Amino acid sequence: MSRLRKQWGANTTANVVETRNVIDIKSKTGNLYESIAIIGKRANQINIALKEELHNKLEEFASHTDSLEEIHENKEQIEISKAYERMPNPALLATQEFFDDKIYYRKSDNDLFS
Repeated sequence: MSRLRKQWGANTTANVVETRNVIDIKSKTGNLYESIAIIGKRANQINIALKEELHNKLEEFASHTDSLEEIHENKEQIEISKAYERMPNPALLATQEFFDDKIYYRKSDNDLFS
């Protein structure tokens, strides 16, 4: 089981969307847009990791023949797909990680427009 699935299992309330205070988001970095960019980049990382994990698990059940007679309903494959559909949105996970200070980020020292 991946680290993300373990994290999701430990935090069952992550699937609930809740309103966040903009000032709290801004206070982490000093800039609201920078905070949102950090959350967005982490959400993309989580999404890519979940997609790869799902495709690897579903690949175990894939049939590599093109015969229509061999296509059948695989209950394990359906259960895996349903489990991933029930998982919270990667943006929700990334936002929770951001507020729990689990995301490492750094600023570039050189300013482009100075």
